[in-house]
Order: sequence, then structure tokens, then C-alpha cells
Amino acid sequence: MKKAMTIFYEVGNNLYVNLTNKCPCNCTFCIRNHADGAYGSEPLWLEHEPTADEIFSAMNQLDIAKYKEIVFCGYGEPTCRLDMLITVANELKARQYCPPLFRINTNGLGDLINGEPIAEKLCGLLDTISISLNAGTKDEYMKVTRPKFENAWEAMQKFTADCVAQKSAKVIMSVVDVIPAEQIEAARKLAESLGAELRVRAYDE
Repeated sequence: MKKAMTIFYEVGNNLYVNLTNKCPCNCTFCIRNHADGAYGSEPLWLEHEPTADEIFSAMNQLDIAKYKEIVFCGYGEPTCRLDMLITVANELKARQYCPPLFRINTNGLGDLINGEPIAEKLCGLLDTISISLNAGTKDEYMKVTRPKFENAWEAMQKFTADCVAQKSAKVIMSVVDVIPAEQIEAARKLAESLGAELRVRAYDE
């Protein structure tokens, strides 16, 4: 495992923000299990969780005007550092020529991680909430995602419904195309029942 301080990295026309390596899940297909980085990035395993000063210093080296979207997604669950996520998003939005779109890729367990509902905080700040559903049924979800919380399946759905209810952000649930077709169909029905859109991602994305 190679460690660095890669806080920002590019994926296509988007700028990704890597704030933490903490995650309450251990997904069977997680890229962290077989690579130190993603999409040709430097290692995303952090030497330590970056401070605000370190993040802003790295931010000052960026030409943020060239990006289409800012995405909070790294080698950990972004809501494990909710306060820092909010601080960084607000700092970026205050900068001249900042991209207009902000997204989070999350496992949807931020309420459990933070001990309080967080949908209102995120949906007023971000344009897209993308939640990793990973499976269409509870048994498969628990088997594939391997969360440390026993009520993760229920909490993830509540978070999704809360985000939809905010009506201020696009809410997407995602699965990876390596799961069986019947699980994808079950996931689609679940997402629709919660008012969210389902996205089927290619495994190498």
C-alpha cells in the first residue's frame, strides 16, 4: 500500500476530492482491495487526514475553471468528514470561476456515521447525491457491502428518501454491473420506490 497526500485528482473533466480513507463498509468489489489509485491517479491512500490548511494549499495549485464538476469521492466515505466536506465545498464555491456542479459519491450511511440526519446539510450544498446501493435486496446488500452497522440497509434507504424530500438535489442510486440481472432489476424497483434514479455503473468506472 503506497501512501501519499493526493487530495485532489482528475477524472475526465471532473475534479475529485479525497478527504479521508475511513469507511464503515468493506465492499467485495471495492477498488481499494487491488489498487492504490484510480483512473491513473497518484496513490489515494493518505499519509494522514488532510487539514484545512493542507487542503486549501493544494486547492491554490489548481486551475478550477477547467473542470465541469467537483466530486467528493476518494478512498473513503466522504461523510466521515462531514464538517470538512462542507468547509471545502463552501471554499470552492467562493472561488472565482468555480465549476457550477457539485456531487458526492456516498454509501448513504452518513446519518449513522454522524449520529444525526445529514440530508439537509448536503442537499443545500451539492447538486447531485449519488448513493451506492450495490444490491437490490437486504441479504445481498449486507453480503456485498459488509457494513459495520447492522441497520445499514434501512439507514441507507432513509437517507435516500430524506435527500429526495429536500427537492434541491438530483438523487441517484447506483449499482455495479457485475451483480446478477435480477439484483439490478430489484435495485431499480427500490430506487424508484424511494423517488431516486438508478444508475448501472461499469465495474471499471
